[in-house]
Amino acid sequence: MKVLIVDDEPLARARLQRLLADSPYQVCGEAADGEQALTLNQEQQPDVILLDIRMPGTDGLEVASRLATLEHPPAIVFTTAYDEYALEAFKVRAQNYLLKPVRKEDLFGALSKVTQLTQAQQTFMQQAQNQETSNTHLVCRSVRGVQRIPLADVLYLQAADKYVTVVHKAGETLSDQSLKELELTLKPHMLRIHRNTLINHHYLDRLQRLQDGHFEVFLKGVDQGLSVSRRLVSEVKSFLNEQ
Repeated sequence: MKVLIVDDEPLARARLQRLLADSPYQVCGEAADGEQALTLNQEQQPDVILLDIRMPGTDGLEVASRLATLEHPPAIVFTTAYDEYALEAFKVRAQNYLLKPVRKEDLFGALSKVTQLTQAQQTFMQQAQNQETSNTHLVCRSVRGVQRIPLADVLYLQAADKYVTVVHKAGETLSDQSLKELELTLKPHMLRIHRNTLINHHYLDRLQRLQDGHFEVFLKGVDQGLSVSRRLVSEVKSFLNEQ
């Protein structure tokens, strides 16, 4: 985790540097005033800023207030000799407030909490990104890597052995995910017609009964019919009737 130290007192900055030496936290820079802190934040993109409050020019509270307007602001841990700013500090979304002289256990405790918060935020963002992707693309994992296929281009999925063949407008892609796993991910878009086949219902054209009594569905843009299991025929008929 990258840490930016901001304090107008050289001795205070040096103390924080010593406390963070040989720790899992990387000091990415030092600033002696608020404007320099804002510049270094833009250049270094720290995860957390150890920020003094009383500084000449732009003080720590103003720095924190301006940083809070960013899309991805750093966490703020105030380090100050004055306890009367605590209320204002938390109004500008500070994660912690440490009084000087800063003790190592207090500093590491504050940074540990920031780390946990940062990890939780990253997890949330990743889940949000995954949700956004799942609404627009099918992400296929295979021995060849990862491929993103637009859901609008997927025609059907068919399982065989340990793999699932994803048939789409640009061709075919093998996925090592199970058909069940893909069905859960793509449930709003796919319709199961057989224990080994899912179809994109947006391309469903018709259901046809064969001479031997079995059923097949035909998809728009696909020449061959796809077998429908007897127990799922009624579901396909119901879907066609609702169209």
